[in-house]
Order: sequence, then structure tokens, then C-alpha cells
Amino acid sequence: MSTNQLERQKSQTAGVLYVLASAALFAAAGTFTRSIEAGAWTIACWRGLVGAAIIAVYVLCRHRNQSWRQKLRLGPGGWLLAVIGALSSIAFITAFKLTYVANVTIIYGTVTFMAAGLEWMIIGERAPHRTIVTAFVSLSGVILMAGAGWVASASFLGDFFAIIMTAGCALTMVLIRKFRDVPVVWTAAVSSLLLAFLSALVSDPLAISARDFWITCAFGVSYAFAVILWIEGTMRVTATESGLLGTAELPLAVFFAWLFLSEMPPLASLAGGLIVLGAVLFHTMHGTARRKRKMGSSQAAGTTPR
Repeated sequence: MSTNQLERQKSQTAGVLYVLASAALFAAAGTFTRSIEAGAWTIACWRGLVGAAIIAVYVLCRHRNQSWRQKLRLGPGGWLLAVIGALSSIAFITAFKLTYVANVTIIYGTVTFMAAGLEWMIIGERAPHRTIVTAFVSLSGVILMAGAGWVASASFLGDFFAIIMTAGCALTMVLIRKFRDVPVVWTAAVSSLLLAFLSALVSDPLAISARDFWITCAFGVSYAFAVILWIEGTMRVTATESGLLGTAELPLAVFFAWLFLSEMPPLASLAGGLIVLGAVLFHTMHGTARRKRKMGSSQAAGTTPR
């Protein structure tokens, strides 16, 4: 094995570990939120401030050779992404406050398929047939799970906020493709700052116990490192591999909620989760196999795949 191949293999291995670590940290979000007695706005404020500070340091160190203008310029597209991110974050935290951790995570598992629909409406890029089919299969899992929420209005309201959050994240994915020159990482920091500012206007961030304060700060650190590890990981592996590895978040979130909160979701939620997870894994693995076949046929023909 040549030196270049060895370095590439090490980089890919590191990428896999980074994405898996980010999935584990993202999966802990529900456990953090449910462990804090303070309201959603107070959590959003302190998590936003801590997360923004760490991400900002990362951006400044990662791009230290660029000018301040290049590092920090967002433009209209960046500000739009920041606002959408802030609104999605407060919906995300509120959802965890009102429903099972499993429900929020399962609904978020449909983000890929929701993004495919928005991509067709905004960019005009139609999704492959397998994406459309697996999207409907995934939707059936969410419907099965949400059906249990009709019994308790609070649970249903939490599921609703989870759907809003997932739609916001899907829209962000599509707009990142549309505004390709936007610094995505810095946008995440600005989004957190916007959310912290808005939270300070509608709540009293200082009305928080010492216990909740330190847990919320830990939540902010976890969020920041999840974002950073995901970015570093996706720079080393393909988008398909990153998506496949990211599905580890779903079972991990349920496991963490059971381990730390003794929270066991209804059977309908678990059944719906298995359907969503199966659909996501099938879609991702099928895409990976198809891509490898395409690369193999292109190399055999002496061409470079686009």
C-alpha cells in the first residue's frame, strides 16, 4: 500500500469516528433537555451562548489564514440560514420538553426525505424513485408513532414541534446547496447567538438554578462539539457514508433516554422508529451500492464519474 493510500485510509477512518462521535453527541440532546427543569427559552439562551462561543473559536482557528471579512461575512443567504436555524432550535428544545425523546428523534429521521421534497420545490431537482418510495414508508412510521400522541394532547403538541424542527433542518439542507458560498459553520454560531438574544427578550435567563445552569452549559459544549465533529467527519467521508453513520443517532437517543431518564416510549413509538430506521438504512445502503457500481463501470470504460 502506497503512502498516499495509507494516508487516505487513515483520513477515512478518522472521518468515520468523527461522524459517529457527532451522532452520539447529537443523540444526547434529548437527555440533556429532559434533565433540565428550566424552560425551553432559558435552555436555548445558555446553550446558544456557550455553543456559539466554542464554534466561533473553531472558525477563527480553522480559517486563521483568511481575512476577518472572509471569515465572518454571511450575506443575505447566511442570515436567512441563521434565522431558520434559530427557529428550528427552539422548536427542537420545546419538542423534547413536550414529548418522548424517541418521538422527536424518529421524526427527525425523516429529514432526508423531507429535504428531497423541498429540493424539488425550491431547486427543481427531482428525487430518485427509491427516495420517493422510502419517504412514504418512513412517513408511515411517523404516522404510526404520532397516532399514540393523539391520546395525550401534550405528546401530540411535542410531535408537532418536532415536525416543525425537522422541516426547518430540511429547508436548511436545501438552502445550503442553493447558497453555496455561505460559511455554514459560522452560520451555526450566529444562529445560536440570535437564539440566545431572542431568548433573553422573552424570558429571564438568570432565573435558573446552579444545577440547571451547569447542565445547560454542558449541553452547549456537547452541541458545539457535535457540529464541529460532524463537519470534520464529512470532510473525510462521502455524503452517503456520513448519512448512513448519522442514523446511529436514532437508536442512541432512545438508549440514552432509557439509561439516564428511565424513559421507555410506547410500543407504537418503537414500532414507528424501526420502520423509519429501516427505511433510512435501506435508502442509504442502496445509494452506496449504486454509486459503487457506477464508479466500477466508469473505471472499466476508462472514464471519470461525474
